[in-house]
Amino acid sequence: MPKKKKNRNNSSFTTILFVGGGIALIAAALIFFNQNSNPAPVAEAPIGEGIPYPEIARVSLAESKSALDAGSAILLDVRSADAFAGQHITGAVNIPVNDLGARLGELDPNAWIIPYCT
Repeated sequence: MPKKKKNRNNSSFTTILFVGGGIALIAAALIFFNQNSNPAPVAEAPIGEGIPYPEIARVSLAESKSALDAGSAILLDVRSADAFAGQHITGAVNIPVNDLGARLGELDPNAWIIPYCT
């Protein structure tokens, strides 16, 4: 009895069908799980709790940006000159906290001075 010749086209089609189906199933599973994964809500810390000097008023990021954009505030970075050189907020002025008393005259007394140290 003669041997049957394998049909390469049929086996290639089957392989492509299985690989394509597997990829489609994986993609569908990823889409399904990403749609159903809601990020956990972030709990906001109550203002004044656990922060040093709670009697000092805090400034929101939105308030700071508005005042800086309007030119009515100075963002004062009180970290060391090295820390400031490494990274700082654009437009900030650097006067290290140890030099602040001697250099306070460099700041506009009519401006809203917003200090930061982190």
